[in-house]
Amino acid sequence: MSTKFPMTEQGAEKLRLELEDLKKVQRPRIVQAIAEAREHGDLKENAEYSAAREQQSFCEGRINEIEGKLSNAQIIDVTKIPHTGKVLFGTTVTMINLDTDQAMTYQIVGDDEADVKANKISVNSPIARALIGKEEGDVVVVRTPGGDVDYEIDKVEHI
Repeated sequence: MSTKFPMTEQGAEKLRLELEDLKKVQRPRIVQAIAEAREHGDLKENAEYSAAREQQSFCEGRINEIEGKLSNAQIIDVTKIPHTGKVLFGTTVTMINLDTDQAMTYQIVGDDEADVKANKISVNSPIARALIGKEEGDVVVVRTPGGDVDYEIDKVEHI
């Protein structure tokens, strides 16, 4: 039995769109480039052929990777999660650093969707693990390379 990995509906849709582009746009373009490069003759010294084959290898690898991720995904529609006030997968949490009073907001998402610049953190990250199951007003301690940091959970939203 394979392990299922949580993923938001938005994350799954983003992967589906990439997969469709790879199969319907990129793959045919690469096949055409290989065919054109073959027409130029000697393949051993043909840079276009080598580049197209490399692109094909990358494209097929990415297709396999996405198909594997989607087949092992437990897709969670975060809009259907009951509002318990607790921090769960998919919730957006605003927390305040108790030392600096700096507020930070993160959505807890699957590993493949994590993007700190977009304020999306992996459910398996130290911050998310510290937050899961807590609620507004709770203080959590997050272990960081620079030492433990105390945060107060200010707001929990199901967006």
